[in-house]
Amino acid sequence: MAPLATPTGLGENASRDISAALTALLGDMFALYLKTKNFHWHISGPHFRDYHLLLDDQAAQIFATTDTIAERVRKLGGTTIRSIGHIARVQRVLDNDADYVDPLDMLTELRDDNGDLARRLHEMHALCNEHGDIATASLVETWLDETEGRRWFLFEATRTR
Repeated sequence: MAPLATPTGLGENASRDISAALTALLGDMFALYLKTKNFHWHISGPHFRDYHLLLDDQAAQIFATTDTIAERVRKLGGTTIRSIGHIARVQRVLDNDADYVDPLDMLTELRDDNGDLARRLHEMHALCNEHGDIATASLVETWLDETEGRRWFLFEATRTR
């Protein structure tokens, strides 16, 4: 047995496929966390306080998922994120390095990122069901609910009427 191999009740294919999907999700969560904090640090305008606090709350919620995701990968017998470079290779959330972003554009971008993440979480749930991984599916349901909640708040904050 390899030094980091962890016994699991799932088959080898399930372990490999779900671990890979979770590692990509972890990359997305770190990228979304940093983007949310970036916008939190650089938000401006008449709704500064409300947006600043909203983004800080959302960033904290996103960051809170990272350890659970990584530990689930290990429970499944996989290995996961090892560095910032590794995150960059697996993330699907696009970075935003612009010097200035309009506050409503920030919220819209994060709303769309959370919508894309929700879609990927639905796909991950189907993968878990396909392999009979009830434990990971249950975690995905929680992360999906949180993601949909963030998207809802961002949607409401960007409404013009």
